[in-house]
Amino acid sequence: MLWFTTLATAYAHEVLPSITDMTEVDGRLVFEMEANLESFVAGIDLTATEDTNNTPQAENYDALRALTPEALEERFRGFWPQMAAAITLNADGMAMTPELQEVAVGPVGNVELVRPSKIVFSAVLPEGAERVQFGWDAAFGVLVVRQMGVDAPYDGYLEAGAISDPIQLAGGDQATGWESFLRYIPVGFDHIVPKGLDHILFVLGLFFLAAQMRPLIVQVSLFTLAHTITLALAALGYVNIPGSIVEPLIAASIVFVAVENIWARGISRWRPFVIFGFGLLHGLGFASVLGDFGLPDGTFVPALIGFNVGVEVGQLAVIAVMFLCVWQALRVDRGENEVGQGFALYGVLLVVAIALAVLNPASLATLLENPVWLFAAPLAAVFVLCALSIQLRDQMEAYRRIVAIPCSIAIAFIGAYWFIERVFL
Repeated sequence: MLWFTTLATAYAHEVLPSITDMTEVDGRLVFEMEANLESFVAGIDLTATEDTNNTPQAENYDALRALTPEALEERFRGFWPQMAAAITLNADGMAMTPELQEVAVGPVGNVELVRPSKIVFSAVLPEGAERVQFGWDAAFGVLVVRQMGVDAPYDGYLEAGAISDPIQLAGGDQATGWESFLRYIPVGFDHIVPKGLDHILFVLGLFFLAAQMRPLIVQVSLFTLAHTITLALAALGYVNIPGSIVEPLIAASIVFVAVENIWARGISRWRPFVIFGFGLLHGLGFASVLGDFGLPDGTFVPALIGFNVGVEVGQLAVIAVMFLCVWQALRVDRGENEVGQGFALYGVLLVVAIALAVLNPASLATLLENPVWLFAAPLAAVFVLCALSIQLRDQMEAYRRIVAIPCSIAIAFIGAYWFIERVFL
């Protein structure tokens, strides 16, 4: 129940990238940034978390989130010198000092959601400067930098702590199609593993109906094709459906595929069409996330393709990991005489999963952007179920009854909780 509750509330205080538009104005370099100011002031390390609820500063963050705009502005202005010291800004190798000009904090609203705020800061450019570099401390998280007011502008997605390449003030640093394609592959992967918990559960829902690679790849590919269509339409502005509608429907799609696993004996003739329809829906969910920082105008198509390649690789990675987890149980269920080998394997894997959950290695937690036990605990449960299915191998459909159906019930439970949360809470 602790695992269910933590997973089900993973989106309540989600971390979003900061976005800054950079413009040269009258000898100054001006930055207009949209950011989660509460996380900065609270001192949350955004590199190590995807949910502010999972941090030691969660109580302080929630208190800041409930402040009036005027009160939070005052707190941020007091914090600014500390933030300015963590910003790297130079022109032709010469350091520049950022100066805060404006703070605009959004209304309090729903304290369970990220509050939109904007700051404006600038720095004096050295005379004759041609190139600048910009970045900040890793604790402030991902940074999207968009150059404005020039031809072929720079557009960069900087991982936490990264510094931009030298940016020509006159423009001309727009990424090529190939560069955009490669740049957005890891972005797409990251939005599945580890950030896309709802998409992970949907893909696992597909997996537990029929753990056979060919039909799985077909279903996942249809899913990817479908969400590519709606993602492109949404990114181009042709489709705009509020997240308050899309997110509950995504949760409902998870419940549907999981519940179908309980009653269906195999892939029905109409399931691929249902998966395609759900893919269209999930594409709108991706669009809401991708819309936070956008796709580059000049290389829209390569960036979109790269993003979706990353998504597809992430989905296949989820399937591959789960297939490896249940592979031995499947072999025994299909008549292979590897009982002793199966018990030994799942015994070792269970010990490893429990050790990871208890030790919670900092480096792995940073990589997963969540507590390690959030992933290790369900894997440990899967290993126990797999060992149990081997023990009861003489029963008809032992793997399906002991592994696939309980896992599907768990997925349906979480999807239902998300649906209720996103509609009523």
